[in-house]
This record gives sequence, structure tokens and C-alpha cells, in this order.
Amino acid sequence: MATATLAPTQNPHLISWVDEMAQMCKPDRIYWCEGSEEERARLTAEAIDAGVLLKLDGKKRPNSYYHRSNPNDVARSEELTFVCTPTEEESGPTNNWVEPGEMYRRLARLYDGAMRGRTMYVVPYIMGQPESPFAKVGIELTDSVYVVLNIRIMARMGKVALDRLGASDDFNRGLHSVADCDPTERFIVHFPQDNTIWSVGSGYGGNALLNKKCLALRISTYQSRQEGWLAEHMMLLEATSPSGEVHYLAGGFPSACGKTNLAMLIPPDVFTGWRIRTLGDDIVWMRIGEDGRLYAVNPEAGFFGVVPGTNSHTNPNAMRMLDRDTIFTNVALTQDGDVWWEGKDGPVPERLIDWKGRPWAKGSAEPAAHPNSRFTVPLSNNPALAPAVNDPRGVPISALIFGGRRATTIPLVLESFNWAHGVYLAGTMGSETTAAKTGAVGVLRRDPMANIPFVGYDMGTYFGHWLEMGARLARPPRIFLVNWFRKGDDGKFVWPGYGENMRVLKWIFDRCDGRAAAKETPVGWTPRTSDLEMRGLPVQAGAVEAALRVDAAEWREELRSHAEWLDHLGPTVPRSLRAQLELLDAAVETAAHARIDP
Repeated sequence: MATATLAPTQNPHLISWVDEMAQMCKPDRIYWCEGSEEERARLTAEAIDAGVLLKLDGKKRPNSYYHRSNPNDVARSEELTFVCTPTEEESGPTNNWVEPGEMYRRLARLYDGAMRGRTMYVVPYIMGQPESPFAKVGIELTDSVYVVLNIRIMARMGKVALDRLGASDDFNRGLHSVADCDPTERFIVHFPQDNTIWSVGSGYGGNALLNKKCLALRISTYQSRQEGWLAEHMMLLEATSPSGEVHYLAGGFPSACGKTNLAMLIPPDVFTGWRIRTLGDDIVWMRIGEDGRLYAVNPEAGFFGVVPGTNSHTNPNAMRMLDRDTIFTNVALTQDGDVWWEGKDGPVPERLIDWKGRPWAKGSAEPAAHPNSRFTVPLSNNPALAPAVNDPRGVPISALIFGGRRATTIPLVLESFNWAHGVYLAGTMGSETTAAKTGAVGVLRRDPMANIPFVGYDMGTYFGHWLEMGARLARPPRIFLVNWFRKGDDGKFVWPGYGENMRVLKWIFDRCDGRAAAKETPVGWTPRTSDLEMRGLPVQAGAVEAALRVDAAEWREELRSHAEWLDHLGPTVPRSLRAQLELLDAAVETAAHARIDP
């Protein structure tokens, strides 16, 4: 029988479940986490002794550590991720599905004795402010001290969660074991109807930190449909104008497509008096307030971001927050106890230790840091954190934006005609894949609301839920598509991005206030160059015009792809969205036949 620390709760549901899982996994020891600073220091020391963490130079990176994962375990394993609802139809065509009973039995065989010789950590946590009506309690059982230390950063962990739970049975049951880290026996499985997640065979963040994508999105999307709210893969920012007007904007982007950079944007010098502050960079929960507006919270307590490309130009606030209190995963190590990654400020070092632990020399054909290497850091480290992040009621959303990596077709910014049109644009959004998931990079795939890997039920039904939410809103946010990644004929980006994206944000806010002009195209509203703040922009007006262009021939092909996508999703796609396709197709055909550049 495993030895165990005294359970700091008398909740019979929780104690019984922990006992049941321990009998299956057979750990040598059970440890109940309570979330104190003393516990963090002790577990960190244990992780260092076990070789799980390496302490970085205390002067260069105070209270910061390095972790190197198994080379076969470096990204979300979407092909091994399942949503096991009672019926396959409920899971839908975009999720992997196995009958729940069969999957429970299959996983039980893998968990049988998987923690023998290890400690089972019982990790209570809250997603959201403890006193917020948005908050959700989860318990993760894990044999990874790396997971424990990351959850401590990413969620409110320990006694605070047990206090919120009390004697209730309403908590997410998360079971995780790295086991042998065998990719042939790796599964990340969600049972939404049971509020349960079982993950085995991976130690990577998105597969192992069950509080993040697993609970806060896949399980929460399922629950939010039943309860009448939205759980979305979005960043969240606050913008304050020189006159003191405040707008809150939420934006959905696939991983490694700029969510974190946008959430921490610093406006160019020409925007004197403007201020952007961060509320979150990855997950947003939204509910309808008493005034009929959409209110959003960031349920996380930290940032788990992609490191490569981060520097003082692309994200100066991120560089400042990474100075201390950070866990780095799969970056490179310098010879003086610091970290390095491609795109970091300064000259490339002559010698490094790469993310696999091998000597690396400048000029090597292989990257020193993995393209999906990560940082984990507390929200409080962000020098531009918005005080409203602690408001348990959330903040009112003025606009929703969606964007992916598109080299062609999608203009720099496109405003929808109405809510249904906006849901259509977001629901058919495409993006070129990045290293944040396993598989080929640069392949165009449809990624509705940037949420396709994370919706825990049928996608067509999800679109219907968005339409229903819009119908209940007295003051719905405006919806926009953005594309920072359009390229010219020379293969180079036509828009400079990063802080210059403030020029697009200002137009969006002015549209929300009825102050900005726009040009109507067959597919939505776009600004003219004269509608954007152009002073100091480091590209010519012609490049901006190219970034804003709506080409009828390109959109004709785009809409054909949309039709195939909606057909793939099947009969649950709302009729009103298919009607949007018909309207857009007719408008684009009219423009094409008239030989008008729309």
C-alpha cells in the first residue's frame, strides 16, 4: 500500500476517487499539495536532485529553471487526443472518438501499475478567481513534479481550491501519468459527460497540464454550451485612449500565431497617450452580463508561451517578465547558465547546449531551441498587467478578432456585416500550421475561432451555440478577421506586424465607437489606407494597399474551400451559415464578372 500525506480535506467524493485511482496506478507514495511557498521550494529542490529541472544562473535569471523533455514529446499530440462523448455524433467529425467504456478499459490497462516506484501528487486547483462565478475546480493526479510546479504557476493551486470545493462532488477529475513516455501508448482523453480527463504517456505541457487546454477548453466548451456561456482559445487585452476611453478586446489565434505578442503590444511612438495592458494570452471564458454585454475573464494565473522569435522588438514586455521566476522548456543553454533561443536579442552564441542536450555550434543546420520551446511564468511578472484581470465579474468586450497565418487572400483586417456573418468568417477561418502541434508545418487547415483542437463536442453544434449567444446579446461585440502574415510576390510579409498592429486595433476601436470610415467589399468592411494611422509606418502605402486587398479570384477559390469545409462538418452546421456562404458567393461572383477590384 502506498504511503500518503494526510489529506487536507474531508470531502468523501475526492478521497474516494483518489483512493480508487491509486489502487489502479499503484504509486509508492501519495502526496497532497497545499500550495505554499515552502512546498514550492521543497518540490523544486527535489526536481533538481532528480534531474527534472536545472537551476539557471541566479544573477542572470533569478528563481528560474530549465527543463528538457523527451525528444518524442515536444508538442500537443492532436492525433492521440480523444473526446469520448456517449455517441460519436456528439463528438463530431473534428474530434477523435472511441466509445467511452471501451476507452476507459483501454486506458486502465496502461495505468495499471504505471506509478509504481513513483509519487502520485494530488494537485487541487482553481481556474478563475476563487470568488468568481466563472471559477472551476479541478484535481489532477500526476506522477510528474514538473507538472506540479507548472500548474502552481498556471492556476491557483492548493488549499484555496479545496476551500472552494468544500464537500461538493463538482470537480474535474484529471488523471495523468508520464508512464514510459511511449508515443505508441500515448493518449489524451476527455470524457466531458463525466467531467473527467485521462492522459497517459506524455509529459508535454498541453498534454499533461490538464488544467489548460484539456479542462479550460475541451471540457469547458462542452459545459459552456449546456450552461449558456463561451470557452474560447483567445487572448484578452485592455486598450486605453489618450482621452481615457477604455475598450476590451478578445482575440482568437492558433498557437504560435501572435496571441501573446498582441496581448502584450506596445504602441508605436506615434500613438502618444495610448496604453495597452494585458489580461491574458491564451484562454478566455465569456458570459452575458446583466446589461446584455459579453463579459470575459482569463481563468489562468500564468503564461505558457512559445519562446522562439521573442525579443525586445517583437515583445518587450515578455522579455521583461522572463527575467525571473520562469520555467523554460526545450530552449538552448548557454555556457554561463542562461538560456537562448532563435530570434533572441544579441549575437548568436558560438557554442550552446541544444534542446536535446547535445553540443551545438553557430552555423548548425539544426535549431538550438525546439521551435515549440516554451516558458511558464506568473501573470504577476507582466509589467503591463491590467488590474482588471482580478475582477471576478470579468470585463465587457467591445470587439472579437480572429486571425491565422495566411500568405494570400485574407486582408489585413476585415469587419463582418453582422453577428451571423462574423460567426461564418470565424467558423471558416484557415491558418497555416505551426510547430505547436505534431505533424507537417505550413499546411493550410480550417481552424474555426482558432479553437478546432479544443472544442469538446460537434463543431456544427458549436457554431449554433455561437449564434444562440449572439441572439441573447443586447449589445454584441463587433467581429473582425485580421491577417498579419500576408505576403507579396517576393515572398516577404507586406505588413510589419508586432507593435504596428496598434494601427489596426485603433481602427477597430474607432469602428466600435462609430468614428471610423470603411470600404464595403463583397466579403466585409475594410479600411482604406486613409482610414488608418499611417504616420511613421515603416512601409510604403502600396504595401498597405496590398495587405488590405480583397481579390475576387482568390475569394472565389476561398469560398469553394469553405463549401467543402461546411460539407465536411455535416448536417449540424446551421442553415444560416450556409446562407452566408450563398450570399458571399453571389457577391464575389458579381464582383468578378464586373471585373471590379472589390
